[in-house]
Amino acid sequence: MSTDLDSDRIDNRDAMSGSAAETNRRNRWGRLYHGETSIDFYGRRWWGLIGSGLLIVISVVSLFAQGLNLGLDFKGGVEWQVASATFTTDQARDLLNENGIDANSAKIQERTSVSGRSIVIQVGDQTLEKRQQIQQALATANNVPIEQIDTSSVSATWGKTITNKAIRALVVFLVLVAAFIAWRMEWRMAIAAILAMLHDVLISVGVYSLFKFEVTPATVVAFLTILGFSLYDTIVVFDKVRENTLRYTNSRMPYADVLNVSMNQVLMRSLNTSIAAVLPVLSLLVLGSGILGAASLRDFALALLIGLVTGSYSSIFVASPLLALAKEREPKFRPMIGSHATGAELERLVLGGLPAHRRDARKSPTGSSGAPIDSSAVQAVPVTPTELLTHTPRPRKKKRRDH
Repeated sequence: MSTDLDSDRIDNRDAMSGSAAETNRRNRWGRLYHGETSIDFYGRRWWGLIGSGLLIVISVVSLFAQGLNLGLDFKGGVEWQVASATFTTDQARDLLNENGIDANSAKIQERTSVSGRSIVIQVGDQTLEKRQQIQQALATANNVPIEQIDTSSVSATWGKTITNKAIRALVVFLVLVAAFIAWRMEWRMAIAAILAMLHDVLISVGVYSLFKFEVTPATVVAFLTILGFSLYDTIVVFDKVRENTLRYTNSRMPYADVLNVSMNQVLMRSLNTSIAAVLPVLSLLVLGSGILGAASLRDFALALLIGLVTGSYSSIFVASPLLALAKEREPKFRPMIGSHATGAELERLVLGGLPAHRRDARKSPTGSSGAPIDSSAVQAVPVTPTELLTHTPRPRKKKRRDH
């Protein structure tokens, strides 16, 4: 009788008690805030992978079809900046044509900031005489001294050097990161994290190509910066996956369940991290670029914003599914491919319960006739920790009396 009672108490401890009932009373946002969601990320893994595949195809097609809109620092050339409230872009085009420069190949922009309005003219590399000729013509057209016309010249060799250094830095970074993750966690996680990072960079570059955003040195710096964020967000998820893998080592639990439990438990943390990172970047983009008119801040903030969004997406919908596809091929998890918990069972696992087969494997209680009793028919009775530690006292031995 005591054995049956102990078995009932253990089952009751694993079942949803007072805290689980409170969880059921929470709404969707409350469960999300407390890390108690039961979203089947594994079951929807192909949604994310197929969506990422389509984005990558669009990015590659755009890169081959129209390339990148490289800034002056990468392709080389000359830039004149005219501070004027009346000088227009059409007047600038006419001035270039009159001085022997094809205005169709020039890039002419109007910029507005708190310091005033200005016209920026960018053309290909020119001789010193031609640069001075255009500078003088702009000064005459605006009735200002020639010293007030800002002129800058960049060699194409300089831009090529910056590009090569950025590529070398990216390769070294990826190698070091892969080695560290493989040493700290495992090589499958390293490969999944690196693929997610490359996914973020490729899609970010594709967005710049598709919408013809200008690529500047600030953009390259932002691209290298988003790699760190993408890696951090992925490591947060992988660290929880590794923790739960160790926790369920002695259980025959599908890796899909380990992944689902881990991602639901860190979902709110990942969202908080992404929101906390995006808000300052939006401030830079709106205040720095929109109000203050700082072009360098705009280039940097825009690349950061695109990278943060893709990094948050890839850590959940790219890195984790790729890890699951690799881990499921291990001999330990291969027999369990295709079976994973969903619904109420997944929610119970997220809340800290044991796999169903662990509970079913315990000795089921029996009635007076010796037949097993359906555990679902047994009413759940809350059990305190003190009661779980108590047991039937042993009978005292009778002392022998010497006669």
